[in-house]
Amino acid sequence: MDLTSLYSSDIFKWIILPILIFVLRLTDVSLGTLRIMFISRGLKYLAPIIAFVEINIWLLAIGQIIMNLGNIVCSIAYAAGFALGNLLGITIEEKLSIGLVLVRIITKHDAEKLVDCLKEEKYGVTIHDAEGLNGKVKIIFAVIRRKDLSETLNRVEKVHPHAFYTVEDVRSVGEAIFPVAKNRGFGFLRKGK
Repeated sequence: MDLTSLYSSDIFKWIILPILIFVLRLTDVSLGTLRIMFISRGLKYLAPIIAFVEINIWLLAIGQIIMNLGNIVCSIAYAAGFALGNLLGITIEEKLSIGLVLVRIITKHDAEKLVDCLKEEKYGVTIHDAEGLNGKVKIIFAVIRRKDLSETLNRVEKVHPHAFYTVEDVRSVGEAIFPVAKNRGFGFLRKGK
């Protein structure tokens, strides 16, 4: 079977083409999610490269959809690739853990043990006295690497299981104190090492 007869066959039209469209869409949406993450993290030189690849893949996928408008399987594959591409992009973003976050911890209990625990790990912390609904509280701020977030939150929950905390993205940091970085790859992508 030559390529022309394969391209016009039912196997190509109903199986191979929908799989190709699915894979293309899965890839371009995943790249789009990463591109947005890189933009929000200030990686302005990496985002355009990903955008270039992303849009070319999208053009291939949408071109096949337009040429095969009557093929419902292709449309379903396109939609499924979009949906799963979002999931894959988010999963990849979580695994890369690029950037910094601000952890704000509010505790009404003695915060000294928690502060000491964070300082032992070489995190810079800032502590403020504050007033909450039920009395005096301590607010602890720490800027940490995103890849260390779950470990840090585990420490907070271990030392103060009822502490209230919030986590926010940090776009840039002037001076900060971080523990020595553990080598986890993708170092060329990190900002604020």
